[in-house]
Amino acid sequence: MTQLIGAMTALVTPFKNGKLDEETYEKLIKRQIKNGIDVVVPVGTTGESATLTHDEHRRCIQIAVSTCKGTNTKVMAGAGSNATHEAIGLAQFAQEHGADGILSVAPYYNKPMQEGLYQHYKAIANSVEIPVLTYNVPSRTSSDILPETVFRLFRDCANIYGVKEATGSIDRCVDLLAHEPDLVVISGDDAINYPILSNGGKGVISVTSNLLPDQISKLTHLALDQKYIEAKEINDKLYNINKILFCESNPIPIKAALYIAGLLPVLEYRLPLTNPSNENLKKIENVMKFYDIKGF
Repeated sequence: MTQLIGAMTALVTPFKNGKLDEETYEKLIKRQIKNGIDVVVPVGTTGESATLTHDEHRRCIQIAVSTCKGTNTKVMAGAGSNATHEAIGLAQFAQEHGADGILSVAPYYNKPMQEGLYQHYKAIANSVEIPVLTYNVPSRTSSDILPETVFRLFRDCANIYGVKEATGSIDRCVDLLAHEPDLVVISGDDAINYPILSNGGKGVISVTSNLLPDQISKLTHLALDQKYIEAKEINDKLYNINKILFCESNPIPIKAALYIAGLLPVLEYRLPLTNPSNENLKKIENVMKFYDIKGF
């Protein structure tokens, strides 16, 4: 099984007049490929998957796969739901349409117990053959996939190879790798990409790389090559942009930044998400002035 690791981007989903903007989506993915991103991740949290129709969700996966075909960039499709059967359906669609793996967020709202989380992920993993990365983000889901459950899934399911850790806890990442060195831990929090990589993490799924794919790619590859001093320098330089991109709920700030940079033709979200405040929009614009943002 080929593990999906390295520099990965949690893609935004562009809209225009209330509909999926397929042309811009393809251009955004091509820009990621051009700037050294190893894996694109369509229709995750950053892709506003919770407000997409199932048809839109599937279409995003198809566009990502077709755009990356023939390149060195892989596709890890978002395939998460709070209903296990829906997550299985998305996972199977992703596999059938050429995705290289899936990212599946912990079930949200239901608040399952650890046994429920285990059975949920086991059912998804057993429904497909491609690699499965679990996604732990308790601040969004109210479900925390505890290390014992991660270890159990890693042992029992051949295609579950790791976890995207977005608890914001370095202690959690140390715990995971201290007890299961072969587990793949992926950073899901841009502010601590470097600490996680230097602790043995195998990659990042980044929001910031929508805007600065070249810098996130360089940071990740330096760290994976154990060039930690150079990697830390980039991480430190990215601190201010990483911070401002979470001044409001993700993906509100990153889509605003892409619009300011001329990479999105319109600034549009799906309700209940709305435009950032004028104050935060100015803050984002001011911080962006200190970075070299590559165009298409």
